[in-house]
Amino acid sequence: MHLDFGAKMVNFGGWELPLQYTGIVDEHTAVRTNAGIFDVSHMGQIYVMGKEGTEFLQRVLVSDIAKMGNGQVLYSLLCNESGGIIDDLLVYRFSNTYYMLCVNAANIDKDISWLMEKNTDIRNDIKDFSPTIAMLALQGKNSEVILNGITDIDITKMKYYSFKTGKIREVDTLISRTGYTGEDGFELYFQAEKAEWVWEAIMERGKEFDLKLAGLGARDILRLEMGYPLHGNDLSEERTAIEANLGWTVSFDKGDFIGRDALLKQKEEGTKNKLIGFEMVEKGIPRSHYNLYSGEKKIGEVTSGTQSPVLSKGIGMGYVDPAYGETGTEIEVDIRGKRIKTKIIKTPFCVSKVKN
Repeated sequence: MHLDFGAKMVNFGGWELPLQYTGIVDEHTAVRTNAGIFDVSHMGQIYVMGKEGTEFLQRVLVSDIAKMGNGQVLYSLLCNESGGIIDDLLVYRFSNTYYMLCVNAANIDKDISWLMEKNTDIRNDIKDFSPTIAMLALQGKNSEVILNGITDIDITKMKYYSFKTGKIREVDTLISRTGYTGEDGFELYFQAEKAEWVWEAIMERGKEFDLKLAGLGARDILRLEMGYPLHGNDLSEERTAIEANLGWTVSFDKGDFIGRDALLKQKEEGTKNKLIGFEMVEKGIPRSHYNLYSGEKKIGEVTSGTQSPVLSKGIGMGYVDPAYGETGTEIEVDIRGKRIKTKIIKTPFCVSKVKN
């Protein structure tokens, strides 16, 4: 179906996925001003079921899962004993004995292995349903009106980071008011064999709202404009939640959890690296692995970079020595052997338009 719509396909972590259809900037603009739809079926879905499900997730995730209500979604981190980020994920709570974790595609096997290893003392059923679930992301200001016309539930009163179960043209669907773009929108989970049916239903409904297909290229620019990190680029097992400015996800007062001691030490003593956002002062597009300098001193490396269509300038994120990481500091990025001026700024680079 992607090929029929003119998609340019690329290999992404072993998955064949659409990079773009009509053009990356065109698709980006559609999401920022109207609506776009992404096929993100490569994402993983892991279910945790059992009487001690809440207790188990309290131990393996950094956030306070016990504070979640049924129907809520929470962004959290799976960390190792050193505080390194194994994966960043979304937690869906159906009940205190029934959860779903939406994880990054490249980390599915690793996440499952880690969870199974840590499940030895607590009896819970951990299952990977990723191959049986398709996932679409409908994003943009018109996403609500498009989706509300083909569901059997009222989604207009759904709060950000909440979910409901309903039907899209008779297909059972988990409807989540979440996304990776900074715009209002929904992420939809349903049986993989129904993917074509749901896709076509949304496309048909979206015609009158000029809904556009969007690929990985637009998705990467959209998330970077919002300062959303990407695991494998900005996050890894060698980087901790404190280094990555994700300390807000960590609940130190909930009791013991994996990585707590290491993260608490970093919170109190500081870190050797810090994730920062920057925008180009001079013309240039930063890319992953480009070096960052202050004078003749190398102070870090770019982890994500792009040309922002909204700001009409290059933007990026990277890790630097905290001594050079204050907002407003001018540094340089080495672009193909030439030092180009850039300035550290607070993220997000753009204003979020999500519906709270």
